[in-house]
Amino acid sequence: MLLAIDVGNTNTVFGIYKDEELIGSFRLSTTAERTSDELGMQIHMYYSFLGLQTADTEAVIVASVVPPVMYTLINAIRKYIGVRPMIVGKDVDTGLVNRYDNPREVGIDRLVNAVSAIQKYGAPLIIIDIGTATTFDVIDETGAYCGGAIFPGIKVAMEALFQKASKLPRVDIVRPEKAIGTNTVMSMQSGAVRGYAGAIQGIVHEMKAEINGSCRVVATGGMGRMMAEYCDTITDVDANLTLTGLRMIYEANKEKFAALEPIGPLVVSAEEELDAQL
Repeated sequence: MLLAIDVGNTNTVFGIYKDEELIGSFRLSTTAERTSDELGMQIHMYYSFLGLQTADTEAVIVASVVPPVMYTLINAIRKYIGVRPMIVGKDVDTGLVNRYDNPREVGIDRLVNAVSAIQKYGAPLIIIDIGTATTFDVIDETGAYCGGAIFPGIKVAMEALFQKASKLPRVDIVRPEKAIGTNTVMSMQSGAVRGYAGAIQGIVHEMKAEINGSCRVVATGGMGRMMAEYCDTITDVDANLTLTGLRMIYEANKEKFAALEPIGPLVVSAEEELDAQL
């Protein structure tokens, strides 16, 4: 089995693959305060819930946009699963042509999404990852990563509105039937969802114009499916786009990675781990 791990700003998603089949997945909040023992035991617990054994995990691949959690995560994998994880961007490259001015600035999750989307949907295309932040990524007809846009996530925007406007409450993110809200909650919901959908459609429209043609638009992320209901520019929804990309990258690099010097299980003391986190 392969364990694919996508470390995001809010959540860390774990996907367990048997060959090309995703046989189970779970998510934990992303936090640097969790110890490797806590994380290792939580992974064991979820494996057990799914009727699986961590000992059957032959490899682990990780993509992360949160460097502070990596020491704990790597220790947990080596200590409780007993394998050396493949780190995308460090141990292996995505294989994409990256045309960003400074390629190192692109979040590794965006490149992993691109690998997956190109193989599944072809090129050119636009990928929208709707999460803590909403990212737009453009792939040209040659399959090269061109760049994109970064937009505040809808939950982040609504939380900022709640905190900065003393009379406005927290509200559920749903779209009222009517655009004209007749109370504060409905007005906030209408503005949030319709405004967000309008922003997505506007950005996609301009991006399509810049690449001189139509293309598929793939949505992923925690709110990808919901926003696709309100954005007719979105042609496909793929909740597991990042996990699938990680599996593809692992398959393409496993022989090269196996040739690296192996590192077995790691055991560190609680004091050593605390020192590293500080």
